[in-house]
Amino acid sequence: MSGVQSVERAFAVLRCLSGGAAGVTDVADRVSLPKSTVSRLLSTLEDLGMVEQIEPGGNYRVGSGMTEIAAAVLPGRSLIEAVRPHLHDLAKATGEAAGLSIADGFDVLYLDQVDSDNQVQTRDWTGERVPAHTVSSGQVLLAFDAIDSEEYLAQPLERLASHTLTDATAIRTRFAEIVAKGYAWAFEEFLDGLSSVAAPIRDSSNRVVGAIHAHGPAYRFPGDLDADEVGRMVAATAGRVRI
Repeated sequence: MSGVQSVERAFAVLRCLSGGAAGVTDVADRVSLPKSTVSRLLSTLEDLGMVEQIEPGGNYRVGSGMTEIAAAVLPGRSLIEAVRPHLHDLAKATGEAAGLSIADGFDVLYLDQVDSDNQVQTRDWTGERVPAHTVSSGQVLLAFDAIDSEEYLAQPLERLASHTLTDATAIRTRFAEIVAKGYAWAFEEFLDGLSSVAAPIRDSSNRVVGAIHAHGPAYRFPGDLDADEVGRMVAATAGRVRI
């Protein structure tokens, strides 16, 4: 195999894993390569820190080395560095994955994610863009004018899940509640079976520059936890970020 071909195949594997964790067989099927080849590539990429295996014999996902490279070119690099310790704190406190996002036009761009220790994990959304009205972080960015809410609501609103809000009047009411509370919950509004809570991150001039969130399977999050208490926790964590 030539050096160029090896690089092309390695990038094919990384692009595959950017869509979520997968095992050797799944990756091989998606990139149309032999399992033995994919196994060798994953082993090399793991040695380099570009991928990591979630558990022995289990699925692979994008590793910290790749995240660091992405952080160097994605918007908000300094934000990632400032927020990451707080994501670890939030993941530990909630028992769920914690993430960082910013506005990217009318979309939310996920910049970073820290997973919890739960055996049942949600996928890593780092690098993904989603419609702002469908997720708690996007609703926060809209409510606090990091995204022009009136211009956003003037467009057709896509329904992605059974509880996605698409009525502009109802969404404006939601925004008022978010501003009053300082955080937003979204219960199965982006994906059925997924809930999240987010709060705004502000810079030194008090401008909202991003959002921090926690998300997990709806059957356990918030579960027995008090949703408002968790929301206040997320807001307090976001308030400790210094930009």
